[in-house]
Amino acid sequence: MPKINRYVDIDSVERESRKDYIDRHSPFIHTVEETNAGETFAVTIKMGEEYTHPDHFDHYIAGISLYSGETLLAKADFMAGMLGGDEHKGHATVTFNVLAVGKKMKLVAQSYCTKHGVWESDPVTVEVK
Repeated sequence: MPKINRYVDIDSVERESRKDYIDRHSPFIHTVEETNAGETFAVTIKMGEEYTHPDHFDHYIAGISLYSGETLLAKADFMAGMLGGDEHKGHATVTFNVLAVGKKMKLVAQSYCTKHGVWESDPVTVEVK
């Protein structure tokens, strides 16, 4: 099983280079706090809030997956060069339209960096009315 990395509050990390490393590899979920059962809602996952990730042939974000609990809801795969290649860095971002089911959905995103492995977001709960 691959090592799973998680975001650490960057205020608790002393060195700027460590902040950069953690932030740019962490997926962040942006979505609604509540929605109605049976309706779709947008879930946007952005890689890094403050820092951008490289887009080199041997070091890029290869994919982002979205889970609700243990259930894989959606997955997007990326190729090197998606963000412009070696001269560029960027925030790999994807938006999934998800069907609201149950009473609450506990969303977690995972991303895969070709050089630094799997990174997991903090869980985000969406209340379903």
